[in-house]
Amino acid sequence: MAANAEHLKALVRAHAEANDDLFYSVALQVAAKSARQGQGKFAVELRELVETAQQKQSRASSRNAATPVVQPRGELTSLLTAGYPDTQLDDMTLDAGLRASLDRVLHEQRQRARLERFGFTPVHRILLSGPPGTGKSMTAAALAGELKLPLFTIRLDGLISRFMGETAAKLRLVFDAVAQTRAVYLFDEFDALGAERAAGNDVGEARRILNSFLLFLDEAPSESLVVAGTNHHQLLDRALFRRFDMIATYGPPTPEQAVEVMRRRLAGMDTGTVRWDAVTDSASGLSHAELVKAAEAAAKRAILAGRDVVDEQLLLEALSERHASHHA
Repeated sequence: MAANAEHLKALVRAHAEANDDLFYSVALQVAAKSARQGQGKFAVELRELVETAQQKQSRASSRNAATPVVQPRGELTSLLTAGYPDTQLDDMTLDAGLRASLDRVLHEQRQRARLERFGFTPVHRILLSGPPGTGKSMTAAALAGELKLPLFTIRLDGLISRFMGETAAKLRLVFDAVAQTRAVYLFDEFDALGAERAAGNDVGEARRILNSFLLFLDEAPSESLVVAGTNHHQLLDRALFRRFDMIATYGPPTPEQAVEVMRRRLAGMDTGTVRWDAVTDSASGLSHAELVKAAEAAAKRAILAGRDVVDEQLLLEALSERHASHHA
């Protein structure tokens, strides 16, 4: 009953402040809670009412002005950054199994009303694990782009170091935003928060922060996507893994994927003379991001030399330089 009372008070406040986004967000929270309690028909009807009202408002806005951009306000401005990516999954070079998992996330999010009719929620808590430069942050951007949602990024290492002693309270502010504003929320550098509680250098504050995050994550509504990115999954507390609906693992590109990454980035250049099978050995050991940097370096050298042709030698030199900087 207390939760219902809080929802009612939030609805009244939103109405008094003429804050339509907050009003609709709270109504959707009520729908999600009702679905979890087995009131599927009411949940679907309430969601349909909200979506119909939002569509009418969107059509009116498109006739009168550009759609307003949601930006963090108040204390949130120091906790997260906002972006509006147009990235799509098709822009990425992904393993077939990983692509299928991400397609499932999108499908469930787009069909969440149907799932909630039967008391289920879509995948909305995702852990992305893998070495730097393998596409974790780009995946969050692609999910936001595909769903036409804002992308809010929270750098946890900075949040913890800047607000030690207040981190749990700051996390509460972020998760309040998760409930109020539908978006993709990327918790970057997740290792800073999720380090094993049994670690020898653990302190009481770190334990409290992690426990708070686990509680907030459990309560996160399914309208928003909470995405955590880690380079070191082996450092994470075991309790974290079972809190996520899906864990996606990223690795270095295969030779075929390495060629696809470079060809994508060089799509505007003439690469007709490149023997791609002769380039794969030099590409081995580099991440997706490093391959993109090598392709860009080769392209810029060609352009500044007055040519639109990237030949094999230019590409091999750029790859060699990336290896040298990689091991420096």
